[in-house]
Amino acid sequence: MLSNYLPALIFLAVATGLATVLLLLGTGLGRYFSKSPDDAQKLSAYECGFEAFEDTRMKFDVRYYLVAILFIVFDLEIAFLFPWAVALKSIGTFGLVAMGIFLGILIVGFIYEWKKGALEWD
Repeated sequence: MLSNYLPALIFLAVATGLATVLLLLGTGLGRYFSKSPDDAQKLSAYECGFEAFEDTRMKFDVRYYLVAILFIVFDLEIAFLFPWAVALKSIGTFGLVAMGIFLGILIVGFIYEWKKGALEWD
């Protein structure tokens, strides 16, 4: 019975040993090569490159989300157009009409967003 689980146990032992060695090696080399634990460069803001102007929990304008939704919608449209174009010969007129309806719905949504001013930036 043990012979069935022996390869898995060997794998677990090697993985645990390798992970332990790498963690200890990284910790040791990190302490050896770092200047100091409270280095000013390490404690500085790294997301955007400069300190925040205001509170980080400020509210964003809804237009950011509308533009993100528009991007996702048109990105998905392109993702559906590629396989449709490849298979157009085999799906025939039905596929052409179905894609026309799909694109028509997306165009109506785009016109609605345009009329609501979601694409306008102040």
